[in-house]
Amino acid sequence: MEPIKIYRFGPETGITITKFNSDFIINRIVETEKKAYVSATHLAPKGVIGCHQAVVPQILLIVSGEGTVRGEDDHATSVATGDAIYWDKGEWHETNTETGLMAIVVESEELNLFLLE
Repeated sequence: MEPIKIYRFGPETGITITKFNSDFIINRIVETEKKAYVSATHLAPKGVIGCHQAVVPQILLIVSGEGTVRGEDDHATSVATGDAIYWDKGEWHETNTETGLMAIVVESEELNLFLLE
């Protein structure tokens, strides 16, 4: 069993853009040539996304808040704003929060990640 794959998409892992008088940091997250579903998920305090199998590869991008994720090894790993959690097709997983969190989920048959572990 592989451990959960957690990446960062905070400013510390991004690229600074100054072209065209710009001043911002960007993180490329994912690329796909297949149909992709992008969803916003909102977990209230004590919220849970119950243990289930990933139907396709997916990445959970924590936009605000904090919580824990569990994989097939049932080990709870803390996650917070700026973390991106990847699950492969068929992988069992669960997400919990005591304080609430908001995340974006990207699901597709093909996810080419650009993030750093």
